[in-house]
Amino acid sequence: MAVKTRFIAQAVVLIALGVALAPFTSFPVGIARINPTQHFINVIAAVLLGPWWATGIAGVIAVLRISMGVGTVLAFPGGMIGALLAGLVFRFTRNIYLAALGEIVGTGIIAALVSGLWIAPVFMQKSMALSLLIASFLGSTIVGSAIGLIVLKALERAGVVRLVEQRGSVN
Repeated sequence: MAVKTRFIAQAVVLIALGVALAPFTSFPVGIARINPTQHFINVIAAVLLGPWWATGIAGVIAVLRISMGVGTVLAFPGGMIGALLAGLVFRFTRNIYLAALGEIVGTGIIAALVSGLWIAPVFMQKSMALSLLIASFLGSTIVGSAIGLIVLKALERAGVVRLVEQRGSVN
């Protein structure tokens, strides 16, 4: 029970941080509004809480960003696919750098393709050059993932989290 309460508390803090920073870090690129903060939150959530929590956190932030007018429906694939892949990669490798790479591939390539080929045409009735979507999603996720790694290392140095390999973790 205590583990679940801790996970919920951490999730709430990460959601609040993602939503509070979104108006200051979201900016339009074509039909998308990119947000490096989402990717920094994704890396932290993936490492600390696991793939399902990270994906859920990204989904909640997407809903709140859209309702605040600082996101589009592209926030769903743009945040959630990277969070899921980062969490799965971390679960199987226990490597924060590979988790960040999972976020970058998940968002920068897979989510950009899903957004450009399916979400934008179907739900927004708009199109955008895939090369521009991939470039903008990659730029956003590389910056955000790098910040996530810096924050994780700072939290480790401060003694808040332990990032050493832990086989058999409950994430």
